[in-house]
Amino acid sequence: MSNPFKQKTTPVSPTMALHEKAEDNLRYIRDSMERASSFTGVSGKGYVVAGVSALFATWIAEQQASEAAWLGVWMLELLFAGSMAFTLTALKAKKQGGSLWSANGKKLLFAFFPPMAVGAVFTLSFFLNGQLSVLPGIWLCLYGAAVMTAGAYSVEVIPIMGGLFLLLGAIVILGAAPANLLLGLGLGGLHIVFGIIVWRNYGG
Repeated sequence: MSNPFKQKTTPVSPTMALHEKAEDNLRYIRDSMERASSFTGVSGKGYVVAGVSALFATWIAEQQASEAAWLGVWMLELLFAGSMAFTLTALKAKKQGGSLWSANGKKLLFAFFPPMAVGAVFTLSFFLNGQLSVLPGIWLCLYGAAVMTAGAYSVEVIPIMGGLFLLLGAIVILGAAPANLLLGLGLGGLHIVFGIIVWRNYGG
C-alpha cells in the first residue's frame, strides 16, 4: 500500500544539472580572474580635479591668519577632493563594466583607509595640543603610505606616486622646507601629473 504522505520528488534532468554546473564553473573562473587582475578603475580625471583644487587650497590656506583657519581650509579641501575622486572612480569602474565594490576594489579601499584613519587621529590630537605645524609632513607620509599599499591592487604608476608623496613628506618632516608650499606641491602637482598619466594610459 502506498504512503499518501510521502513527498513526491521531481527528477533533475541531466541537461539542467550540466547547465547549473557550467554556471558554477563560469562564476568560479570569473571570480578567480577578478582576484588576479588589477583594479584599473582609478580615475585620472579625479586626480586632476583633486590636484587643481589642492593648488587653490594651498593659496587660500596661506592667507589665513590663524592655524585653526588654515586647518579648516584643508579639511574642506579633503572633503571636496575626496568626494570627487571617489565619485569619478566609481563612475569609471562602472563604465568599464566593473564596480568599485569588486574584489580588487574592496582590497584597494581596505588598504587605503587604515593609514588615512591614523592621519585623522593624529590631526585631532595635534589640533587639540596646538601643534598644527607638524601636520603637513605627517599628512604627506601617511597619504603616500596609503597610496602605495592600495596601489598594489591598481595600475603600476600608482605606487610610484605614493612613494613620491612619502619622499616629500620626509623632506617636510626632516628639513626646514615651507610645509604649506610642499603640501600644495604634492597634493596639487603630483595629483595633476599622475592623474594625466592615468587619464591618458588607463582609460580616463
